[in-house]
Amino acid sequence: MGYELHYWPMIQGRGEFVRLALEQGGADYVDVAREPPDAGGGIDAMMARMEDEPLRPPFAPPFLVDGSLVVGQTANILLYLGPRLGLVGESEAGRIWTHQMQLTIADMVLEAHDTHHPIAVMDYYEQQRPEAARRAADFRENRMPKFLGWFERVLARNPAGPGYLVGDAVSYADLSLFQLVDGLRYAFPKASERVLAETPRVAALAQKVGRLPRIAAYLASDRRIAFNEQGIFRRYPELDG
Repeated sequence: MGYELHYWPMIQGRGEFVRLALEQGGADYVDVAREPPDAGGGIDAMMARMEDEPLRPPFAPPFLVDGSLVVGQTANILLYLGPRLGLVGESEAGRIWTHQMQLTIADMVLEAHDTHHPIAVMDYYEQQRPEAARRAADFRENRMPKFLGWFERVLARNPAGPGYLVGDAVSYADLSLFQLVDGLRYAFPKASERVLAETPRVAALAQKVGRLPRIAAYLASDRRIAFNEQGIFRRYPELDG
């Protein structure tokens, strides 16, 4: 049996980081909530699996099912999949370092989300526009350069060369940094262009990952959900400065 990925079928969101790893790893997987209900798919099937899991119920999507094992949280899923898909090095130090970078990406993803929902997740963006404007300004001017600047230094200091974040081969952290950059370019086209001009290694890595044969094929397929204003990265021009 292949892997079962459970995530919302209408957005990229946090599930996209897992999808990219599964695609690059050539994994046999089913995106359960995107399957028809008569084939055991759909959102209801995903929610039922969450509610019915007897021992270790996931808190929220995404979660991965591998046989009897259920793994939740994006970074944790990638920690599990990394060695199985050849997307992390063999040394313990390398695995921990890759996981650390994934957690840092998760921090930035949360901050990007909070630019349009800084007060309450369940309230509409329109109900928190003044606060969103303040949060987005700080994100553009301070947080985006800080995060991407750190990844720029990581790339520059990689003993194997600046091509990848860890060692001399693509890891799940590289795939996730690509997704982060792609999301920033969608949500903050002007601000991200300025910051990426100052972090050329990050920009080059994102371009390299996007050209990997399996990733390029995935991006061109209907499996890749388009960015939209329901997901984490949302384009509100007024938040781009």
